[in-house]
Amino acid sequence: MKTKINRYITLSLLLVLSVSCSDNFLEDKKNYGSYDDTFYQTQERVQNYVDNQYYDFYNAYKSPTAAVVGSYTDTYTKMTEELGGTQDLINPGKTFVNSADASAYYGAKIGTGIVNSPYNRIRECNNLLEDIDVKGASLDKTFRDQAKGQMYYMRAMQYYDLMRTYGPVPLAITVQAAAADNPAIQLPRAKVSEVVDQIVKDLDMAASLLPKEWPGAYGRFTRGAALAQKSRVLLTFASPLFNKNWDGSNERWDAALKAGLAAEAQLTADGYGLYGNSAKQWESMFLIDNSFCSEAITVQLCGMGITSTAINNSWEKGIRLASQGGVSGGTPAPKEMIDLFPMADGRRPTAANGYNDFTFFVNRDPRFYRTFAFSGVKWGYKENVNPNLWAYRWLDASGKIGYADGNSAASSTAFVRKMTNTAASNTSNYQYSGTDIFEYRYAELLLNIAECYAALGQTGNAVAYLGRIRNRVGIPSANNYGIGTLSDKYAAIEAVLYERRVELAYEGKRYWDVQRWMLYDNATLSGITGGTVSKLGLAPINGTQRTGNYLQYKNTAAITTDPLTAARAAVVADPDAANFNTQLTALATFYNNNFIRTTLITPMDNFNGAAVKIKFNPNYYIMGLNTTALTQNPWLLQTLGWNDISGGAGTLNYQE
Repeated sequence: MKTKINRYITLSLLLVLSVSCSDNFLEDKKNYGSYDDTFYQTQERVQNYVDNQYYDFYNAYKSPTAAVVGSYTDTYTKMTEELGGTQDLINPGKTFVNSADASAYYGAKIGTGIVNSPYNRIRECNNLLEDIDVKGASLDKTFRDQAKGQMYYMRAMQYYDLMRTYGPVPLAITVQAAAADNPAIQLPRAKVSEVVDQIVKDLDMAASLLPKEWPGAYGRFTRGAALAQKSRVLLTFASPLFNKNWDGSNERWDAALKAGLAAEAQLTADGYGLYGNSAKQWESMFLIDNSFCSEAITVQLCGMGITSTAINNSWEKGIRLASQGGVSGGTPAPKEMIDLFPMADGRRPTAANGYNDFTFFVNRDPRFYRTFAFSGVKWGYKENVNPNLWAYRWLDASGKIGYADGNSAASSTAFVRKMTNTAASNTSNYQYSGTDIFEYRYAELLLNIAECYAALGQTGNAVAYLGRIRNRVGIPSANNYGIGTLSDKYAAIEAVLYERRVELAYEGKRYWDVQRWMLYDNATLSGITGGTVSKLGLAPINGTQRTGNYLQYKNTAAITTDPLTAARAAVVADPDAANFNTQLTALATFYNNNFIRTTLITPMDNFNGAAVKIKFNPNYYIMGLNTTALTQNPWLLQTLGWNDISGGAGTLNYQE
């Protein structure tokens, strides 16, 4: 399997390596806008430039849980209930307030070499936007417009990630000659409102220039994608993190709603929509490869190549257990995620609604079985299409431990399986997976719209959009698809955020929802408005922990022989089987007869082996500029809650 954009990138690199020194593409890039006119005389060279921008922006995007243009780290996801493992910013034993501790994402100053950092990527966009219609006037106009549309789109996305990392940032929208002593280029940090205005302007331009589709070049940005990103940006701007009047003024929510509805209308007209009408099809849409999927508004195309330029999806390798040819204990689901998903009728999983957290797999939301795997459930791969997963342990009389099927690293009773490819080969431990990554799904757009309706107090419309999400996977329509009657806008917002946790689980979205709604707790910095946790009736995330457990055989047995090999042979739970619910009932009986749940030796959330609880400080919502950025740009103000390089308190308020 090969992807078209990856082929373009490879072609670009081959061209780079084959040209003469006087016609060297990368040498031209070093000159930062000092190209001679010949650069824009051929469409091929300009196309190479555009394709290398895709590469610089998205080459590192190799896992659905990763986020932030250019760097693509899963650290943010690991600061939510989705994945365990203590990260620095949630470690109660660490406190960060100094510029030396701040995020380095901002990058270093622009030099003469090619450095893949945010403002270099922005500058590369600016280069083409300024030059192509002048130096490339002889090129086909449609080609030029589409090249510009892609640059506007990417520049907007880079500023969006800078904004949600740092809040106010300098707006460099023209090519500037780097100089240490030119006050004209010493740009201040623009207000968040100004950054948003520029992002929206860029996305509007992109939407006006980009096509609805790219025949023969699937995966490039479209006009619908630009409008959908505008919806996402304006939703962020309307949310409490940047909007201290979120609960008293409708202006930003109205703008976000208008953008969301416009994107929905355009995408619908262009053939997009929710994919499928069952949980099985919901699962299978993630495997539609290198061809149009109505759900995928933006998609990272991956391939199975083994060269250094190939973009492989690392997700499959990370989620597979040792018994399947993986390299570890898979991706253990914290108990907090296992206990999150609704019941089959859409109601919340409570004892009153029939939920049992030991036999947690009984009578759950259809998406549960496509998001998680657990002992007794079928989970195949190319070399073995019909195996059941078994990941339990047992102890002998002396306390020595045996492990089912060699899964000695298992640290949960359930494991993430969402976006798995059951036809994937375990050759090289799934290292070269080519499964594409959906960065923005149509379902997310509908959830954006639902959230705007909720914040505006239009609870009926919010429920209607949530119902579309749930109806698609087969949740019954009774009682508003299990959502019930929402008493006010706060309940409606909470319902939308809950649905996002389920529908978009493990897609790199949860941290940003937590961030923009400030959900770690009610604590705020002086001068910042918060308190959303209480308003939405939520429990704070701070003070909680992600919990793992062993599934353990309840009796003792010799460690050399699995005591359940014979008994489990007749047990199977296949989500595709017509009698799946009957199988789950039998599996529950098997669990009750044979297993207990025990505590991990080393907690899922630990620091130096000792259990810790999440502690995210309020200054972390928006990062300060680090020492490098402040030293190289001494006119920039430091962010509120962070110290500058001399130890003085930052004063820049991101809500103003």
